[in-house]
Amino acid sequence: MRITVGVDGTRYTDEVEPRMLLVHYLRERLGKTGTVVGCDTSNCGACTVHLDGHSVKSCSVLAVQADGCEVTTVEGLARDGRMHPVQQAFHDNHALQCGFCTPGMIMQAIDLLADDPDPDDHAVRHGLEGNLCRCTGYQNIVRAVRDAASKMAPGAGPAAEQVSDSAITAREASHTGGGS
Repeated sequence: MRITVGVDGTRYTDEVEPRMLLVHYLRERLGKTGTVVGCDTSNCGACTVHLDGHSVKSCSVLAVQADGCEVTTVEGLARDGRMHPVQQAFHDNHALQCGFCTPGMIMQAIDLLADDPDPDDHAVRHGLEGNLCRCTGYQNIVRAVRDAASKMAPGAGPAAEQVSDSAITAREASHTGGGS
């Protein structure tokens, strides 16, 4: 089947097998290896990407289902050589150990913050519960998400301006009736 999909701001048209998973399309065809293959059963969340502004586990989505959609991977978050505020917060708060879950955690955290820009610890834990960290770095991950939220708050400075990420932009458009 022929699909056309936008990935990290670039449009791709490819022939894919109907059964090809989005995670394999991103990694094998497009070289987006930041999208990690974890469990292949949608249990771990390591493969989380944004599909039209909402987080999805790309091991549970067929590439053909992304036809006509916009996909953002962890590689597509940085702008002008600067990390996305959530990426920076994960770095600043040492919210990783082995790093395997980190891309999925970051993508899910951005989606969480689009829905709840000022979550408490409980809300962060609840919002990330579908993503697993085998190194048990949850304390630092929660701290990083809360730190990112504070830096992304209106009037928080340059980091707040960078939050033109596709997840938030698409979510705002859908809430105002101009969505995809």
